[in-house]
Amino acid sequence: MSDYFETERLICRPFKLADAEDMLRNWASDPDIQNEYGEPVYTDIEQVRELIRLYTDPKSPKSRYRWAVVEKQSGENIGQIAFCKIWDDCKTAEAEYCISKRFWGRGYAGEALSALISYTFMNTDIVKLEAYHRAENIKSGRVLEKSDMHITDTVQRFVREGVSPEGEVCYCIEKDEYLRKCLSDIII
Repeated sequence: MSDYFETERLICRPFKLADAEDMLRNWASDPDIQNEYGEPVYTDIEQVRELIRLYTDPKSPKSRYRWAVVEKQSGENIGQIAFCKIWDDCKTAEAEYCISKRFWGRGYAGEALSALISYTFMNTDIVKLEAYHRAENIKSGRVLEKSDMHITDTVQRFVREGVSPEGEVCYCIEKDEYLRKCLSDIII
């Protein structure tokens, strides 16, 4: 199994310590980005290096299924895409993503998410991929709306917490439906 995947414009690969400067400049220090998906704002390079150490330590839960999103043209780390939660008992994962504001409006988040969906169902034993966004996070909502995922009532995170989503819009896609769609695209 490959540890990276790519698209026409992006490489999604494991993090490296060399990503620290790009991360700090492009997204890890930006409160608008970090707060949107519940991560702290990093203010100096050493904090970001420590985060990368967590992302690259095989013993850390933060290292499992997490990729730097690198724009091929510039070679810059412009964001990340990951499974922020994995429930092994039901083979379900929750996706998260962020892209630097400097790169918004170019379709990069959607491109990375589409590649992640394909990678997930072709290379892992995960059978359901989920995501959600806060209703007021319209940009993230547009990414999910345009993806192969569809709106659903809830996701594993809320089921496990015993709460109903309030103010969140939930999405999912199952492996079987993704594979059927791929097959129908080939036939057409």
